[in-house]
Amino acid sequence: MNYPILIGVAVLVVILIAYLIKRNQKDKKVFEKETIQSELPPEKDDKENI
Repeated sequence: MNYPILIGVAVLVVILIAYLIKRNQKDKKVFEKETIQSELPPEKDDKENI
């Protein structure tokens, strides 16, 4: 077998998986932030606290 090629492919697969996990976490944070903002009612003018 050609072990250097297998090792290289394995390293690339591990890097790809790490990249996808990191990207997914980032996208999850953005999605949660947008969801929270869309669920909150718009702020009204609060004249009592001026």
